[in-house]
This record gives sequence, C-alpha cells and structure tokens, in this order.
Amino acid sequence: IVGASWLTHANNAIVSDIGGTTTDVALLKGGRPAIDPMGAQVGPYRTMVEAVTMRTTGLGGDSEVHLIFDSLESGVTLGPKRVLPVSLAAIENPDVVHAALDEQLKSSLPGELDGRFVRSTVFKPQANLHDRDQRLLKKLETSLKPLGNVIANRLDRQALVRLVNWGLAEISALTPTDASHVLGFTDVWDKMAAVKALRIFGRQRTKAGVAFCNDATSLAQKIFDQLTHQTALALLETAFFEEVVDFGNKPKDLAKHPLLQAGLLGHSGILKIDAGLNFPVIGLGASAPVYYPAVGERLNCKMVLPENIGVASAIGAVVGRVTMRASGTVSSPNEGQYRVHLPETLLDFTDEETAISTLEANLRERAEADAKASGVEDVEVEITRNIRKAEVEGKDIFVEAQVCVTGTGRPRITKN
Repeated sequence: IVGASWLTHANNAIVSDIGGTTTDVALLKGGRPAIDPMGAQVGPYRTMVEAVTMRTTGLGGDSEVHLIFDSLESGVTLGPKRVLPVSLAAIENPDVVHAALDEQLKSSLPGELDGRFVRSTVFKPQANLHDRDQRLLKKLETSLKPLGNVIANRLDRQALVRLVNWGLAEISALTPTDASHVLGFTDVWDKMAAVKALRIFGRQRTKAGVAFCNDATSLAQKIFDQLTHQTALALLETAFFEEVVDFGNKPKDLAKHPLLQAGLLGHSGILKIDAGLNFPVIGLGASAPVYYPAVGERLNCKMVLPENIGVASAIGAVVGRVTMRASGTVSSPNEGQYRVHLPETLLDFTDEETAISTLEANLRERAEADAKASGVEDVEVEITRNIRKAEVEGKDIFVEAQVCVTGTGRPRITKN
C-alpha cells in the first residue's frame, strides 16, 4: 500500500493487489493505510492481530473455474481455491496433458473429471496419514496424471481433498490465466492446451441438458467477465466497510444489491440511477494490466496502473515509514484522584494535568524505543489526547483520558 502511494503520489485511493491466489484490498486515506486493532480480514475470518485494514478474497489469476446452475440458467464462478493452470501444466508436462485432453475430446460424453490433472508435491511417504490417504499419495507420485486415472470412488475424492488441504497434492484445472491465453492477453504458456481445456469444460451439461458453451473464445470471455464482476464486488465491499455512513446492511450484501448493480450499469428508465467509486483504484500485481481496466469501467472510476506494478511491495519496503504506537489510560476512581495505568504499575496523582503528562512521557519513551528497535534513526513523535468529561450540576467532572503516542520514521538503510 505504501509502495502504491509512492508510485502514484495518491493520497486517497483504494488499493487492490491481484495475485495467483488472492485479491487484497485496502484503503489509502491521507497518504496512509488505515490500521485496525482487530487485524486484517481473510474471507470471513479476522486475524485478531493489529494490522493494516485489509480484506483478502480467494480470487486470483489461478483461481479454479466452476460451473454453477441457477434453475435452468448456468454460469461460472471463480475460487476460492487456487489450482495449477492447464496452460502451465502443459509447459511442464506437454505429452501427458495433450494426450489426455485429446483423448477426452474424442469421447462423445464429457467425463466429470475431464480437463483436470493431479500430482504429488512430496517425494516420499508421509507419516501419520490415514491408510487410504497414504495409498493415494503413493499412487500419485510426483508426475502429473489425469485426475480420472487416480480417482476411483467417493472415498478417493475425500482422500484427495485432504491431501490438497495439507499441501501434499496439487490439482491442475481451468483458470482465468488459461482464459487470458485464449483471449490473447497473455502468451507465456501453452495456449493450445488452454483452448482444449476450455472446450472440455464447455461440454459440461446444464440442467437444460445442453452443452454449457461450445466455443472456447466465448467461454474464455465469460470467465474474464466473471473475474471482473467478482473483483468489483470485493472493491465495493471494502468501500462500504470504510464508509462513514451506515447503510443498515452488511457490506457484502450492499455490494450485491440490485439497485447498486443497476446504478453501475447506468440504469435509465422512470428512475435514473448512477453509481460508482468516488476514489480511484490503484491496481497492483503482475496480471493487473490484463484484468483491471475492465474493473475500472465496471465501477465507473479511474483505474491507475503504475509503472513497476509488480514490485510495489519492494518499493514500499524501501520508501515506507516505520510506525510504532503506545497508548494508555488515566482513570478517576474517586473525585480528585487521577490514576495512571502503566503496564508494570498504577500511579495515583491529585492533579489531572500531572497525571496525563506522566502518562505521555512514559508512552513517548516506549514508542521511541520501539521505533528505534525497528530500525528508525530519527523518530518523529505525535501525541493525541482524548479526554472524556461529564457535566454534573453544571460542573465538568473528569471521567477518563486516553493518550496515544505514535513514533514514526524512515527505516535505516544499510550501506555497503
């Protein structure tokens, strides 16, 4: 996020970083990322460790493509798990991949496991595995195999899920990366393998009993459009989460609301509805130039794709500032008594300002020490006070004071 700010000179923006596995979204406001004491959010979970306010979604260039059914209508969805793109698997194992795909395309009926491959990621048997898991792992070895050649029944499927979750096996299947090869946006791996994988995926039958999509290019565009849609939802969810106005619903539900979606499409009937992001979006990640221009159009906002887009994290590490915070409280257990809460002890005073100044000095010392321990040479200190008082019979009564001291500075750079 710091790297994105430095590369673009932006003060207020939404930063979205797309990788192979996830999309990470955060707000840049006033030139700084926000900090959340509850930590970052990964899917539905909070890390519960103070961190940059960031939301992580299982959506990336290597997200697995799934066919979904809604009554007689069909579509695709992406993620949340990552798989090895077929186009990459074909670079590493061309004979295995093309032979399997060609054989599957010859069949008059599509197989449930067609277009998918698997391999072990370890070179020796693992201890403490269930017998069935151990047998399947041995059967996989480390060479890529068509998934249909190793999965015989439901129990094998369950064993494979466990092996994948433990990082002992890897699946190769259709991904947005394969779709981008077919659409001509990417050309680093095997485009023909991607075409074959798309044709095989498109042969799956919908609830209406017909093939989902017979044209590889059309299917690739559907996948590309779905990545645009899901990325837009992730950005909208972050925007609603950070909004100062409470719209009375969960950010995830608001992002999908039909009125908002109609506004993004510029609905103009009896009602005219316009919607979009008011902040620009800074797109990061090696594949951002491929996917994110369409996201900017979808959200009616400025999409910024800086130079050196793939090394923003490294740039942020160099230009960023270390920030260390220390906070504390002064309470009033009795009238005229001011209690300073320190980590190691409690100190009582009879004067409000003396108590608060004592706390500030202690916090300043801690924040400066922490910043220097983190590599800062010249520490800049900022102190904020939040004093709460209550009016009783026309007189202000001290309730509590919260003090926060922030020590910041550029990290020390080693010179060789």
